[in-house]
Amino acid sequence: QVQLMESGGGSVQAGGSLRLSCVASGYRYSRYCMAWFRQAPGKERERVATLSNNGRTTPEDSVKGRFTISEDNAKNTLYLQMNSLKPEDTAMYYCAAGPLATDCRRVVFGVWGQGTQVTVSL
Repeated sequence: QVQLMESGGGSVQAGGSLRLSCVASGYRYSRYCMAWFRQAPGKERERVATLSNNGRTTPEDSVKGRFTISEDNAKNTLYLQMNSLKPEDTAMYYCAAGPLATDCRRVVFGVWGQGTQVTVSL
C-alpha cells in the first residue's frame, strides 16, 4: 500500500535551518502531486508548499523565500528545505500525496505521513 514517512524534524533556534525528508513507497511517485502541510497546536492544518510532476512549485506566502520544496525521483523522496526559521514555524509537519493535477493547490490529498515535529525557539 501507499506509505509516506517523514524525518528531519527537531528543535532549532530562530534563524536556523532544517531539511525535512519524506520517503514514498508503494506507488509510482512521479505520478502524484506532492505537498507539505503543517499544523500548530490549536490551529488548523495549513498547506506549506506543493510540487507537481512537471517541477512546478507553489509555496505559500508565509514561507515564500524561506522554504523550498524539492524532490529526488530516483529516491522517491520529497524534501522541504527550511531556512530563516521563525518561532511561528513551530508545528507538526506532514507530507502528503494526491492525484496529479495541473494545479496541485486544488488537489484533495488522500495519503499522509505520520508527521515530524519542528520546534523553533527564540
